Amino acid sequence: MKARDWRTILGVGLIALGALALLQSLGILSPSGSLVAVLFGVLFALGGLAFLSVVWGNRTEHWWAVIPGMVLLSLGGLMLLTQFFPAFADKGGGFFLGGIALAFWLVYVLRRDFWWALIPAGTLTTLAVVAALDEFAALEGGGVFFLGLALTFALVALLPKERMSWPWIPAGVLLVLGVGVLFSAGALVNYVWPAALILGGVYLIFRSIRGS
Repeated sequence: MKARDWRTILGVGLIALGALALLQSLGILSPSGSLVAVLFGVLFALGGLAFLSVVWGNRTEHWWAVIPGMVLLSLGGLMLLTQFFPAFADKGGGFFLGGIALAFWLVYVLRRDFWWALIPAGTLTTLAVVAALDEFAALEGGGVFFLGLALTFALVALLPKERMSWPWIPAGVLLVLGVGVLFSAGALVNYVWPAALILGGVYLIFRSIRGS
């Protein structure tokens, strides 16, 4: 898609969005109307697709368009899903954060030299997971958050072509904090001993088979 094409799409979407906002201000359309929410969702989604089309034209130079593209697409998708599936509203935060996280993962895929994109990608993914798991009382969100950040810095150390050693320091500190928070909350106490016994049994059977 040419640059003028996506500008036309975005321009039409902005005009329609402005017209809807004006109609709401005049009291002609109700802000709580489901039709209006659906229209806004469609417009945001179209705006996101317009930005993503820019990336498709030149992935190396226009990588930046992934970020506003995914933000708008996620926002539009969230509005539409909430309208058609009202029960999805409670999970909307995780969905929206996951969409933004995907933007930074895509930035790293497009530009493998942009290792910094892994940090917001992993952080936002962790926040999305924490938001999705928030309804489970047995899981401590703080511990999961620290473990997710530890994994994020481990990926920063492992994935780039030019390996870096400094990310292992925050990864190790965050790993200890995450395990400590989970243990202090009692989230893993009921699982550690059974897992240790199972692993021990598997190890003994493996040694027995290998020795015979």
